[in-house]
Amino acid sequence: MKAVQITAPSKMRVVDVEKPVAGAGEVLVKIKYVGFCGSDLNTFAGRNPMVKLPVIPGHEVGAVIEETGPDVPAELKKGMNVTLNPYTNCGKCASCRSGRVNACEHNETLGVQRNGVMCEYAVLPWTKIIPAGDITPRDCALIEPMSVGFHAVSRGQINDNEYVMVIGCGMIGIGAIVRAALRGAKVIAVDLDDEKLELAKKVGAAYVINSKAENVHERMLKITDGFGADAVIEAVGSPVTYVMAVNEVGFTGRVVCIGYAKSEVSFQTKYFVQKEIDIRGSRNALPADFRAVINYMNSGNCPIEDLISRIATPETAVNAMEEWVTNPGKVFRILVEF
Repeated sequence: MKAVQITAPSKMRVVDVEKPVAGAGEVLVKIKYVGFCGSDLNTFAGRNPMVKLPVIPGHEVGAVIEETGPDVPAELKKGMNVTLNPYTNCGKCASCRSGRVNACEHNETLGVQRNGVMCEYAVLPWTKIIPAGDITPRDCALIEPMSVGFHAVSRGQINDNEYVMVIGCGMIGIGAIVRAALRGAKVIAVDLDDEKLELAKKVGAAYVINSKAENVHERMLKITDGFGADAVIEAVGSPVTYVMAVNEVGFTGRVVCIGYAKSEVSFQTKYFVQKEIDIRGSRNALPADFRAVINYMNSGNCPIEDLISRIATPETAVNAMEEWVTNPGKVFRILVEF
């Protein structure tokens, strides 16, 4: 079967690999669409230390059940539209023991620590198959990245009395904006790109700030009547935005960190103490977050067409990735169709 493989930095090719077979407790799915994630971008650019090349990327998936093996629940039927939970959990580490399997110490995400599913077929344990009802396979590929933003809002314990600042309006940031708005919070979206900020308003942001053109601190004080944000969700992963999050959160507020900063971050640590802030990491997503995204997409309020920048074929995937590397701020989500 056909698969896309990253062989070295800036090198991607279509390869032929063996079609998998479903065993006991497993499901064979026909892959229809796979989204390129930021981790795939970093792998292609040679900036992902967790990846061993060559690797098949891909964990944002829209698929159809092709076949089920023995010992698979009868509810999972051939022809069902599904997405996949791409994370593993060992069941033994501290995170798993506390029920937070999304943060498993030994997690291996598809396309990162192990081969992904940017290929024609894949086999997974039935527990990792998430039925998506009437959501099309194309749109199913948007569920996983949005669920990461949804999970960050849960980590932040966002409620309807709060001002919530979301830094970064990529796919994950948009997910955070959506769920915070659904919970009734007043969302302040921050980004460098006006098009992304317009999308942020469309999905529920009450205020937008272009950090390239405006004084973020002054706008935040004006919007929040001088109090600062009750919670800040950092969805970029840069030293500048990490520092911004700590600076703009109000006293006794919460900072939720999704993005990985690629270099060291210097903080005025007095703010940690003076503000008595909670700083929380947010990693991956739980099954409940996937279900919440599916509910949102089924509501008819999700501007799906605005979330897809381009649909590529396996043969043109390298061109699409090169486009993203060249202009990461303008590309939203690229899907590869099989």
